[in-house]
Amino acid sequence: MQLNQATDYAFRAVLHLSALPPGEKVTAQTIATAQEIPMRFLLKIMRSLTQAKIIKSFRGVEGGYALAKPPEKITLLDVIEAIEGPIRITRCLLDQSYCTKHWAPHCPVHYILEKIQKNLIQELADHNFAELAKKSHLTQI
Repeated sequence: MQLNQATDYAFRAVLHLSALPPGEKVTAQTIATAQEIPMRFLLKIMRSLTQAKIIKSFRGVEGGYALAKPPEKITLLDVIEAIEGPIRITRCLLDQSYCTKHWAPHCPVHYILEKIQKNLIQELADHNFAELAKKSHLTQI
């Protein structure tokens, strides 16, 4: 499994917002410049994060972006799923009809991959952006 570039950029954008004082807004241009993210790509990512209720967008002269909830309530899993959808390390874990031999209920490989997937999801859910912001140099923004 490899996370795509959009997810990497989404992590950076949410981490940037997590380093700000609560409720503070910042423009997409500020995030794009600070995090070296192409603006057009960032706007698409911000739209996905807004739809997932991870961030809020504000229109107008005083517009910008802010977190929709405290950073301790936003996990790595939340951001990944907002950008890439549910985590599935193999198709047969998403839908057993994808199993080439239709053995999913009794396949030893399926069982192990399912266990690995559950552990991966739990690990990603265990890490939030408040914790990451504390470890980041971004807290000096």
